[in-house]
Amino acid sequence: MNWLSFAMAQPGQQSSGNPLSMFLPIFGMLIIFYFLLIRPQQKRQKETRKMIDSLKKGDRVITASGLYGTIQDVKENMLVLKIADNVKVEMLKSSVTGTVEKGPES
Repeated sequence: MNWLSFAMAQPGQQSSGNPLSMFLPIFGMLIIFYFLLIRPQQKRQKETRKMIDSLKKGDRVITASGLYGTIQDVKENMLVLKIADNVKVEMLKSSVTGTVEKGPES
């Protein structure tokens, strides 16, 4: 008996099918969740980590708070970001969300 006939069986009827076949749809759903949710998120995290590790002096970046700036100095887990003339801030590398093309500083 396959899983469909088991699901359609009347109460009180015994199914003589393989109990492993009942778990097949659950395994299928887990595989679908992995490829639709978990794997893409892991890929994004890997790309973000690679971008953060490649930051260097002179790169123009945007932070999680929406600040644009140019990197003046890179330390182990921090960086110095110039956001305006004579205005520099220290921030965590992890607060950088992306790099932008170099252009005139505002």
